[in-house]
Amino acid sequence: MKKEELSAQEVKTLGQVLAEVIAGLPGGDATVSLGSVLKLLERDGFLLICVFLAIPFMVPVSIPGMSTICGLVMLLIGLSIIFNRNPPLPKRLTERLYPSERLKMVLTRGLVWVHRIERISRPRLLMFTNGMLMERLNGLMIVIGALLLIAPLPMFPFSNTFPGLAVLFISIGLLQRDGFCVLLGYITTICAILYFAILAVATVWGLGEVWQMILQCFKG
Repeated sequence: MKKEELSAQEVKTLGQVLAEVIAGLPGGDATVSLGSVLKLLERDGFLLICVFLAIPFMVPVSIPGMSTICGLVMLLIGLSIIFNRNPPLPKRLTERLYPSERLKMVLTRGLVWVHRIERISRPRLLMFTNGMLMERLNGLMIVIGALLLIAPLPMFPFSNTFPGLAVLFISIGLLQRDGFCVLLGYITTICAILYFAILAVATVWGLGEVWQMILQCFKG
């Protein structure tokens, strides 16, 4: 058996980690904070947030303003991966107490979607998901996708789809330790950068043409 296959078997999937968290939550009338759950999930909890935030941008044109808010959260998470620190989430959010049983129900429903993701994604090409260098590079890719989402171009088709898809691929790849999915995220990030460059060049050219028309009118 290959060394990579052995390593893949030793890595816990997100589904396994989430199932352990659900099993470890207290029952009855007990309460638990969101911060404590995220602490148990560690980095995976924040990556899961990235996945949920990226899904709405899978349509050609998204809701104006939504990309800025989601992009800022993704940006904080990407920076936290680069610097190996938890993102600075508001204490009011992380310290708020929730009924444990209700939180179990929500996480159990989320586990269904996690299992669906696991059907198409699995630990492979671990060289792209393991190690400090790749960790920082993957965090940088999330930051680039987030910055492209924050860019004020909501009315251009696919201006949010490409960076959203890049963040989605990389987040799922890191969650599942799936290097192939991470590579898809890299490719999509490059496509997003090229697309934005084309939009920038076309915009400058268009403004130049308008300016020439205005000058011609005054000369006429």
